[in-house]
Amino acid sequence: MSENHICVGVISGSYGVHGEVRVKSFCAVPEDIETYSPLSDETGTRAFTLAILRPVKSGFSARIADIATKEEADALRGTRLFARRAQLPSLPDDEFYHADLIDLDVYDTGGEKIGRVKTVQNHGADDLLEVQLVGGSATTFLPFTKAAVPTVDLSAGRLIADPPEGVLPQPKD
Repeated sequence: MSENHICVGVISGSYGVHGEVRVKSFCAVPEDIETYSPLSDETGTRAFTLAILRPVKSGFSARIADIATKEEADALRGTRLFARRAQLPSLPDDEFYHADLIDLDVYDTGGEKIGRVKTVQNHGADDLLEVQLVGGSATTFLPFTKAAVPTVDLSAGRLIADPPEGVLPQPKD
């Protein structure tokens, strides 16, 4: 998907037997996902007009136009939903869309490259940056806090990290 689109949610399967889908929202205000309709799939070839019906465990039950059966809803499981960046609210200087952080180079405060942001995850507390370390496939998780990541420079495609003790693997003697 292009940089003009942001993933705002995912269809996690069917809900019931009448073509409703279960939607997990990635929006700061979860209900806002409906206001960004029509949403598109990752390829941009399908459009989805979403109507939230009610909250359910881990998301919402929603209706999508032209989806009438459980089988059609099940076929959409795993479909990531994208909104146009222009539809989304602008953010304060110290907030970022996850999509903007992925693939940024990560440097320590001494200018040494640590790695590259692979994913951004949130398991209920602060966001965590999964950083693929330089020179291999190993990754580590860096808390995305002002203390651990004092500088994010989107225009330069990098961030400066001051990882807490124990986040980076220690060199072997």
